[in-house]
Amino acid sequence: MRDKENTNAALFEINEKSSIPIWLQLKNRFIYLITSGYYKPGDQLPTVRGLAADVEVNYNTVSKVYMSLEQDGYIESKRRQGAFVLDVSDKPGVSIASTAEIVTIEYLKRCNELGMTLEDIEEQFGICLADAKAKRN
Repeated sequence: MRDKENTNAALFEINEKSSIPIWLQLKNRFIYLITSGYYKPGDQLPTVRGLAADVEVNYNTVSKVYMSLEQDGYIESKRRQGAFVLDVSDKPGVSIASTAEIVTIEYLKRCNELGMTLEDIEEQFGICLADAKAKRN
């Protein structure tokens, strides 16, 4: 059985050098994990305190993520029981494809901020994709 702390730390890797705020990185990751089916409707999420400790971020940061996810209809918090994933299958714009599109747009934006042209981005992406395929095989 995997160590729960190591699982959360691996699932929610934070890029402290990113221009994206930590709370938004966590929220985006949760949305991906929910829409991709990693977390299924009814699954209980890690506790706020537990996740904060596992990924070494402030408790208030994780609390903000959970409140935002609840406001957006991804999770439901039940007093003294925890946070649970809601069924978002019929929610407009919620799919792996739309989540991937959001991530791709952010990737393009960040590469543009680095001064890369679309051709540079395409070349870099191709290299990374080839490396990922090689590692998979």
